[in-house]
Formats: sequence, structure tokens, C-alpha cells
Amino acid sequence: MEFFSSAWWSALLAIILIDLVLAGDNAIVIALAARSLPKSLQRRAIVWGTVGAIVVRSLMTVGVVWLLKVPGLMLLGGLALLWIAYQLLTGSGSDAHDKPAANTFWGAMKTIVIADALMGVDNVLGVAGAAHGSFALVVIGLVISVPIVVLGSTLVLKLVDRFPLIIQAGAAVLAFTAASMIVSEPVLRGVFADPGAIHTAARWGTYVLAVAGVLGAGWWRRRRV
Repeated sequence: MEFFSSAWWSALLAIILIDLVLAGDNAIVIALAARSLPKSLQRRAIVWGTVGAIVVRSLMTVGVVWLLKVPGLMLLGGLALLWIAYQLLTGSGSDAHDKPAANTFWGAMKTIVIADALMGVDNVLGVAGAAHGSFALVVIGLVISVPIVVLGSTLVLKLVDRFPLIIQAGAAVLAFTAASMIVSEPVLRGVFADPGAIHTAARWGTYVLAVAGVLGAGWWRRRRV
């Protein structure tokens, strides 16, 4: 693909649209992970959490062909993301306000990078497909995603301070993303991919169970505390 040709610009536009659509989940998880930090560390967590996520995603993009051959990757990633959504909803692992700030900061970094790596699978596959083998376009797409995620995380974090209900909404979005990863797992194609009524019910049932399960478990945990 020649630089600055019509095909090149079309591919770049597709990558930008993919980043805009898929960056919302990343912005939510970064904002929720950083919400318990002191105000002085929140901006730092957003910036470095995004950088860490982009580095991980860059490595994933380079190995996208190999990733496509790993059976069960989407299923395992979806299950892990469900657990992270539950932890973000309940504050598990980030509620130790009496610990040193550095420990809390690095705890947020760990959550952000792991969650973004899990959610980045769809972004990596989408960008790599839109780039049609052009590594330069892949790099440009990754660079473009940085300000999108940073600005989105900052906005979500401000809204969380004013409207705590957004925490539940964010956890629901992450759970829905996890369910979409599970449903997209090639190993489970026979369960979810067919157009029949049973398979359609299985797909929607997975979405409902994931969202209701995370929100219900979070509600139960808060009642017991």
C-alpha cells in the first residue's frame, strides 16, 4: 500500500474510527482504577496507565498473527475481564487508603494495564485488519489512540466524582465487553455463531448473565461490608 494514496487514507480513517469506538472501554477502566487515588496522582495514573496499555497493545499488535492462532484466548480474556469489572466495582485491591501512595498508584497501574491488555484484543485485531499489513498505519493508529484514551479517562473521572452511579454503569460496560469476547471465541463458534433460536438465546443470555452477575455480585459485596 503506497503512502498517502487513497487506499492509505481510507485505511487510516478506518483505524481512527476503530480507536474512537473501542477507546471508550479503556477510558472507563482507567478512570475507575484511578478514582481512589489522591487527586495529585490521578492525572499521573491516567497518563502512565495509558502509556503502559499502549506499550502492551503495541506488542500484541506485532504478534497479532500468532494471537489469532491461540485457541481459547477470547474466552480466557473475557472471564478475566469479568473479574476485573467486579474488582473495580467493589474497590477490591484499591481501597487501602492507609497504605503509602506509591503502593496504591502501582496497584492502579497493574489493574489498568491488565484490563487494557485484555480489552485491547478487539482493538488490535481491528486495527491490524484495517491496516492491511502496513506497519506504519498500525503505529499511527496506536499513537492516535493515546490522546483519545487520556481525554476520555479524564472526562469519565470528573463525571465519577459528581455521579457515583457511573461506577455501576462503567462496570456494566466492562462486563458487556467481556461477554462480547466470550461470544466471539472461535472455540465456541458452535454454541454462539449459528443463527438458530437456541444459539441466539445463548448469545443474549451470556450478555445478560455477565452484566447482571457482575452488578449483582458487587451489590452483594457492598451489603456485606
